[in-house]
Amino acid sequence: MTPLKSAFRTVHLWLGLASGLVIVWVCLTGCVLAFEKELEQAWHSERYFVAPASTPRLALAQVAEAVRAYKPKAKIGSFKVYADPTRTVEVSLAGAPEGGKGSAGRPGSAAAEQKATEKRAGQPAEGGPGKGPSKGGKGGKGGEGGGPRVFVNPYTGAVTGELNPRDNFFKTVEMLHRGLVAGKVGKLVMGISASMFLFILATGIVLWWPTARKAFSARLKVKWGSSWKRLNHDFHIVLGFYASVFLFVIALTGVGMSFDWVGEGINKLTHSPLKRPEAPESAAPVGAGAPAFAADAVLALARQQAPDAEFYALQLPKDPKGSIRVAVLRPGAITENATDEVYLDQYSGQVISGQTYAQRPLGQRIRGLFKPVHTGAIFGWPTKALALVMTLLGATFPVTGTIMWLNRRRKQQRKTRELAVVA
Repeated sequence: MTPLKSAFRTVHLWLGLASGLVIVWVCLTGCVLAFEKELEQAWHSERYFVAPASTPRLALAQVAEAVRAYKPKAKIGSFKVYADPTRTVEVSLAGAPEGGKGSAGRPGSAAAEQKATEKRAGQPAEGGPGKGPSKGGKGGKGGEGGGPRVFVNPYTGAVTGELNPRDNFFKTVEMLHRGLVAGKVGKLVMGISASMFLFILATGIVLWWPTARKAFSARLKVKWGSSWKRLNHDFHIVLGFYASVFLFVIALTGVGMSFDWVGEGINKLTHSPLKRPEAPESAAPVGAGAPAFAADAVLALARQQAPDAEFYALQLPKDPKGSIRVAVLRPGAITENATDEVYLDQYSGQVISGQTYAQRPLGQRIRGLFKPVHTGAIFGWPTKALALVMTLLGATFPVTGTIMWLNRRRKQQRKTRELAVVA
């Protein structure tokens, strides 16, 4: 082995030993999150799906009344209406008070809602790179908030369930996956571990690359039927080679989500604005007590502009100056966050501003892809399945690598004892 490869082996070994347990933990929790949406909907199908009826869907005003009957003091923050006739209407509560009927617990403040919404959308939280405050309820992922969400049958008005994202099983797994249970320190540890994983993968490719052409094909196949030591070796070397490219992308996006400087650098490289613009304000109403533009009128306008959309998300203003945000997901969108957005005056319903997904700054679009690429959601279930397999393999490599190191140490110790006996 050349001195250069020997140095790479040393780096590969000690980085692997230092971060092995963390890598195993991150990969295993990542496996759970790969099919988060599908598992959540399968376990609580009654919450998300209903039998389509022959009767027309209820107006959003009627849906709102059903939610208020369920939680009398609830303040509705947004509606999410799916084109799929089997889906329930999702109603996010902007600040549901504790103790209401069916309460899931703590209220979600507007600030917490804003922060959680933008994090789910792959955007930095307020104060981070690439965004600014949002008076009109700037959000992501269809306008979902950080407070409880109530699910309503669109044909009968029956409440089918409630979800507090902070008390959700997958939210807990995500917190563990990202190290957020330990706050900034945990997030930093996970970011450093992901960075170390990048070096481990890179040095692993260098070590895998054979010096002789004849050995090339041998490193592409697992020698089934061999001894367990040989199988362990092949699982680490051969499967590691096949998985390395995919794991490198997963680790790279993990680093991007862990450190703010990555987003700042992307913004600078793409000449994107460092802060997102504030949401526009509504014009002052003519006369006191002017009625607000009804949510049903907003939905009708959105359907008229995008009749084939997969969902329509209406985020209501939080104050008398705020605007109504409408997010529309068109068919074939690259991710669920790739929505077209329009802001309406809450009194007149006039369009104040709008932006399609393609018109977003390049830096914002790149950062918005971090999470769907990281979880494999970028192209639906095929890439999710690929991400699941790759992360499962990723969890085995620290184990097989440690076994290889222990076997090598035992072999060296045995040789040393034999030489000592001969001497």
